[in-house]
Amino acid sequence: MTQFQKIKQELTNSPKTWMITGCAGFIGSNLLETLLLLDQKVVGLDNFATGHQYNLDEVQAQVSPEQWQNFYFVQGDIRQLDDCQTALNYYDNGVDYILHQAALGSVPRSIADPLLTNSANITGFLTMLTAAKETQVKSFVYAASSSTYGDHPALPKVEEAIGKPLSPYAVTKYVNELYADVFHKTYGLNCTGLRYFNVFGKRQDPDGAYAAVIPKWTAAMIANEELLINGDGETSRDFCFVENAVQANILAATANDAGKNQVYNVALGDRTSLNTLFDSLKIALKANGVDYQKSATYQDFRAGDVRHSQADISKAKSLIGFEPEFKIQQGIDKAMPWYINFLK
Repeated sequence: MTQFQKIKQELTNSPKTWMITGCAGFIGSNLLETLLLLDQKVVGLDNFATGHQYNLDEVQAQVSPEQWQNFYFVQGDIRQLDDCQTALNYYDNGVDYILHQAALGSVPRSIADPLLTNSANITGFLTMLTAAKETQVKSFVYAASSSTYGDHPALPKVEEAIGKPLSPYAVTKYVNELYADVFHKTYGLNCTGLRYFNVFGKRQDPDGAYAAVIPKWTAAMIANEELLINGDGETSRDFCFVENAVQANILAATANDAGKNQVYNVALGDRTSLNTLFDSLKIALKANGVDYQKSATYQDFRAGDVRHSQADISKAKSLIGFEPEFKIQQGIDKAMPWYINFLK
């Protein structure tokens, strides 16, 4: 039995109360679905800046009516202390674990509007930390980012070695780690950061200028449109299926004292070039009846992007028992029917 299987069994036998910020978003809604299926109580907070009501509707369709009754939703903003406190204090006994996913992602978005990114990712983060320190929450797990590694050239990336940030987004995510460490040392709040590496899967929005590469490319290929690759296609990333990220959040929240107040890489521990990713998407689409025949079009490298990214996940394996269940092709194969259905 893996550590994750063990924790899921313990949670089923002894349900806890969770708070998810950004619960209507991509990772947040996947966390919500998993926790409700484990019969947990969940309070969600979202302002729908990047989340969607249809994500919550889809979660509702995946769980039983009784499980859905265990979810209470607060439409609010993490930058408003009252909204954070309302969610945290909904249940008389408070919240056991906070999973802080709310943020404005995207390097290009942060370059286009650094003030908005700073407001959501730093002011919002600090506000949520402030609300949390007044409660008896057992742990505060937050979405950090691989962008924190910046211009550090070494591969694979290890948590203790970071470089200079390459974008406003990366700055905000590094500041989150600094604040989390200070809040632990100053107020005793248990904070754990998860440096996500290119998470993908169902409910990742394919629309908009700042869509991540897998949903954006998949949407273009389903529509038989031109596919654009930044650079020469040999840029590589450590793509992590969303169910691996869900596992990491639950393990980090419930970790023992040695596993808390750390920062962990959340990834597969491998890297895939954009050219290889293109081929993988074509294979998965063809298996679902979509035969994309066009060649990719190459364009300039994107500002703020690092050339290669790959995580060392040995720390998360050792301290919280993280074992990624899905490799990239398995994740793409599992997510593809959702994309096809969503984009019909």
